[in-house]
Amino acid sequence: MNTVLYLSTRGPVYETRAYTKADITHLIENHQLHCLTSADRQFDFWFSPSTAACQRRANVRATELLLATTSFNAKSVPLLPGSVVVATHDADGDLDGLSWEQLDRLVRRNRSLTDRELRVLDRRIARHDRRLARHSPSAAATPAPRVKPRVAVAAKG
Repeated sequence: MNTVLYLSTRGPVYETRAYTKADITHLIENHQLHCLTSADRQFDFWFSPSTAACQRRANVRATELLLATTSFNAKSVPLLPGSVVVATHDADGDLDGLSWEQLDRLVRRNRSLTDRELRVLDRRIARHDRRLARHSPSAAATPAPRVKPRVAVAAKG
């Protein structure tokens, strides 16, 4: 079973299955797939640089995960557009599913982002959204959804 994460443009994250790159293409609904890999070469971020106005907004959750797993800083991390699929690959470079340990590692790394990094990234995304709104009348009519702020969860035990 190849478990991957599907990060929608509206904020929710879904766990689903993908067995080939064609499955990822179907999830993202575009044929121009691009892939960025984490610094430890463990996580692959699949996205499409779509020209559709509704898909040009930055995917906040996916961009935060990319920031948490790479050596980019909040000022230089690429703003991932549209829907994003996070998967991994095997030794031969073929698509592989995320293990429970990898999913836990993603959560831990995402929680390790500092408030400063999140503020800088939020400002960049807001600037990007304003730029899109200026150049596209349809983007101005549908403002980007704001992601709810994170709430720290205390571990039981």
